[in-house]
Amino acid sequence: MTNIINAKRINQITTFLKALNIKSKRFSEIIRNQDISVIQDFNQAFIHSSEDKIINYEKLEFFGDAVLRLAASNFIEKKYPQMSVGERSELRAQIVSDEWLTKLGEKIDIEKLIIKGPKAIGDENSKNTIICEATEALIGAIYKCFSSIKEVNLWLDDIWEEDSEIFLKSPYKFKSKTVLQEWCQSKGFDLPVYKIIEVSKKNGDPERFYCNIFIEGLKESSAFGKSHKQAETNAARVLIEKFIAKGQI
Repeated sequence: MTNIINAKRINQITTFLKALNIKSKRFSEIIRNQDISVIQDFNQAFIHSSEDKIINYEKLEFFGDAVLRLAASNFIEKKYPQMSVGERSELRAQIVSDEWLTKLGEKIDIEKLIIKGPKAIGDENSKNTIICEATEALIGAIYKCFSSIKEVNLWLDDIWEEDSEIFLKSPYKFKSKTVLQEWCQSKGFDLPVYKIIEVSKKNGDPERFYCNIFIEGLKESSAFGKSHKQAETNAARVLIEKFIAKGQI
């Protein structure tokens, strides 16, 4: 039963939480005291629905989604008070995205804590989605400890500061398809056409799909990706970089 937590699991969870290095006295006290009711909440954040239909991370994930957006808004307000509402929305979309959450989950190695049922174990197609969802549930659990976003910001602000600077220096790298669409519209062209070829059947293969981009009937760019979306994004990024090099953007 996933709702029964033993000493080994408690130690596993508290060791993981300590490694997050959240600089909060009250968070440190929870870890030191191994408060069982709080540890149970964190344990639930790591249980996939394939393991337990009732006690799993879905409610904490739903909660964490709202907490994450609020904490990100708080960070942007403090770090970039001069930004317009539109610029804030664009930046926030990047630092709360599923891709960003997945990278964060991989960075903290959250997968080692996740308990999955037989159907989800070994399913490479759902791996990143589960990492993303569990990371969001973890954020929900941190908030639930204190009914405050303070600890969430203490944990994520430094990460967001670094990631935000990367995005603001080269925003096209993170929204290449949007930039390409806007460029086409500014030139009075039809929207770019993406044509995908599946060249491999292997899940996780970084060159499983090959994308060609056509603008006004002419092939302008190509790239590989492990998914349709990634191949399209990579091809768009290659094309935007080509336009930048030519001074067309």
